[in-house]
Amino acid sequence: MTLLLMSSLLSMKMQTCKARVLVLILSIIFWAGSFLYAVSASAQLNNPYSEDEGKQAVLYESFSERPKHFDPAVAYNANEYAFIAQIYEPPFQYHYLKRPYQVVPLTAARMPEVIYLNQKGEKLANSANDSDIAFTDYIIEIQPGISYQPHPALAKNAQDEYQYHQLDNAQIDAVASLNDFIVTGSRELTAEDYVYQIKRLAHPKIQSPIAEIMKNYIVGFDDFSKQVKDKPKTAIRDLPIEGAKALSRYQYRIRIKGKYPQFNYWLAMPFFSPMPWEADVFYDQAGLADKNITLDWFPIGTGPYLMAENNPNRRMILLKNPLFHVETYPVEGEPEDKQKGLLVDAGKQLPFIDKVVFMLEKETIPYWTKFLQGYYDASGIASDSFDQAIQFTGSGGVALTPSMLEKGIQLQTSVTTSSFYMGFNMLDATVGGATEQARKLRQAIAIAVDYEEFISIFMNGRGVAAQGVLPPGIYGFDDTKTGINPYVYDSEDGKAQRKKIDAARQLMTEAGYAGGIDPKTKEALILYFDTTATSVDDRPRMGWYRKQFEKLGIKLVIRSTDYNRFQEKMRTGNAQLFVWGWNADYPDPENFFFLLYGPNSKVQYGGENAANYHNPEFDRLFEQMRNMDNSEQRYRVIQQLQEIVRHDAPWVFGFHPKNFSLFHGWYKNLKPNLMANNQLKYTRIDTEARVEKRQQWNKPVVWPLILGGVVFVLMLIPAVNAYRRRARETVQ
Repeated sequence: MTLLLMSSLLSMKMQTCKARVLVLILSIIFWAGSFLYAVSASAQLNNPYSEDEGKQAVLYESFSERPKHFDPAVAYNANEYAFIAQIYEPPFQYHYLKRPYQVVPLTAARMPEVIYLNQKGEKLANSANDSDIAFTDYIIEIQPGISYQPHPALAKNAQDEYQYHQLDNAQIDAVASLNDFIVTGSRELTAEDYVYQIKRLAHPKIQSPIAEIMKNYIVGFDDFSKQVKDKPKTAIRDLPIEGAKALSRYQYRIRIKGKYPQFNYWLAMPFFSPMPWEADVFYDQAGLADKNITLDWFPIGTGPYLMAENNPNRRMILLKNPLFHVETYPVEGEPEDKQKGLLVDAGKQLPFIDKVVFMLEKETIPYWTKFLQGYYDASGIASDSFDQAIQFTGSGGVALTPSMLEKGIQLQTSVTTSSFYMGFNMLDATVGGATEQARKLRQAIAIAVDYEEFISIFMNGRGVAAQGVLPPGIYGFDDTKTGINPYVYDSEDGKAQRKKIDAARQLMTEAGYAGGIDPKTKEALILYFDTTATSVDDRPRMGWYRKQFEKLGIKLVIRSTDYNRFQEKMRTGNAQLFVWGWNADYPDPENFFFLLYGPNSKVQYGGENAANYHNPEFDRLFEQMRNMDNSEQRYRVIQQLQEIVRHDAPWVFGFHPKNFSLFHGWYKNLKPNLMANNQLKYTRIDTEARVEKRQQWNKPVVWPLILGGVVFVLMLIPAVNAYRRRARETVQ
């Protein structure tokens, strides 16, 4: 009886215990579900940023590769300009809205005063003949009251001495980053800072990529470079350079050789931004470079933003410069800009963004996903995402897909001021030279290599087949039927239509290569294509090039090498065919035609004429055109230059890439500007709209968790019952 009672009591306790466990599990699931639902209603659990940033004027962008240089004397890549153009300010900039591209003052008070001088240094009239102009003076006056961003290099102590210019070993050992220097300072921008930067461009130890070019223009540049060859950077401050001189605190003069109207464009590039001498003194202290505390990591400028964090393995952050001078959004542009809402902010003070966060994204899929979730404000379009974003219309145009339109995403397209081409080495015995045989061979190849097909297959249609040297947007580009290359295309209803392959085969016959047969070997003509394409991903493109030449019966041999070996082949003239490209430094035809100017031959002079093309008439016209002001006469000369190179065919004119960029609806003041790199200050973000859309697109889906919990409990019930049965059997 006692045993039975004990068994009954034990069974009741077990049932009570299991019931409690069951109630507890159900309670946990209920409260967890309630918590998840409450959280989902107020926040995004997948938000990669801190909650407080979501309500600030913050712009979110990405980068995939660490910029190497932030020193404006050295930086020359697009991923570097994306940062430094927001930090440094040359005296001039491109107007954000006006087209054609127009250079306007930035830190300068006005456009430069241009003075022509003869060989004796005597002033000439503005109407003087170009042949009489020995020198040109650019007198530049900057605005007073512009200050540098707060920076340790400019910090001073109570005795008005620079606080961090003479650091000892202990002080250097104590710091790990620029942010460890607690005290910062600033000072006013002066004309001398611009002169100092020109001296830095000339210093051989800095190795500026434009030093060789500037030797041809700035008076005394080469002599100064030789003079300071063995001197430290900090020693150049007090050494004079003939071609650059501060005339007063706010005015300086640059003297160049001859007449060169394009020099205004150079003055809008970061190379000619000011640099305080204090920066070199500070950064050149022994030991700082070992900690990456250098000008290449932490720039110092007068622009709208400063570098707050440089962590290339995670993120980079720009903050609004608290000492930025007054600059306002443009009040005028093109006629349609007002209708497009591009003048809503006219006259308002810049910049509109308080903080710019660049996150490292090496993979395109996570980057694309975050853009669709609203965590990046803008995005390019990778090939694997193209069909999801873009659809082609019946007329051959492009439009956003319904899913993109539903999200309010904006598409911006623009043909870049870039040219990619297949070049012939004009020093080569087979494809080069000025003979009729070689010229017709090149023309035949130009017809056969179907770049419209290339653009369709490998670029998702993001490009425009080139008709000559100049891309759209450059003065002298002709978009009418007279601008069609008649040696490669026929004009049908004013549009270019590539000639049939039979026309190319006829040219092959006239060149002595009927059916692609080399009369010397009685076998297929062999040509060699030198390239740096060595990866598996490059094989489809290489196969495509082979097929283009097979149309003519030519056997194309691909010679793939690393970049250094390829460059060596180009310098020594051992390449036969190659692919090359050029991005405009400034919007002038001189910046493209010089790629075919004889004295710029890569083999003979180490210049950018990679094809080693030389035509005396072309060179004569180029020399006439390059220093001319834009006029009807200059336009005619440009068309003559186009005709000569179309006829001689030193290039297979390839294509001009077309940019496709996506922006969320909250991204304001969108207008392509292919010359300006400092667009961030014009950008405005509707933060309220962004927060609303992020919440809408990123609500956590919690019902699967709740359902999973219920299923888990139901699965526990049989196990509990089985345990109870075993417990009874044990008691009995």
